[in-house]
Amino acid sequence: MPFTYTRTIRFQDTDAAGVIYFTNTLAICHEAYEESLMASGIEIWKFFSNSAIAIPIVHANVDFFRPAFCGDEQQVRLTPDLLTPEEFQIDYEIATTADPDRLVSKAITRHVCINPINRQRKPLPEDVLAWLKRWSHGE
Repeated sequence: MPFTYTRTIRFQDTDAAGVIYFTNTLAICHEAYEESLMASGIEIWKFFSNSAIAIPIVHANVDFFRPAFCGDEQQVRLTPDLLTPEEFQIDYEIATTADPDRLVSKAITRHVCINPINRQRKPLPEDVLAWLKRWSHGE
């Protein structure tokens, strides 16, 4: 079952043409990611400052299907999936709340768990595995 995050496009999110600036779509996806972690009971300040692990994004991709404008209320549907014991991918489907069945854009981020000192891969921690199980396609 996907996690759903709702956010209104602000003027600061747009470019000179009045549509969302492409990099801000990924920023909004990251907001949805953080909200889903919190909804699963993960304290994000601890998550992002953990000196024993880091889970950086190693790949990101966005496809745009129609423009998003200042004032549009967007619904971001986030679905993570475990790829390996050290890696997961998050699929994002973004639509307006006025027309949730017609996508504005789709995005993907791929994350890898590493030791931040030696940069070697390591297994995902239990709280992240629980988060994955809660919001993945398999639930």
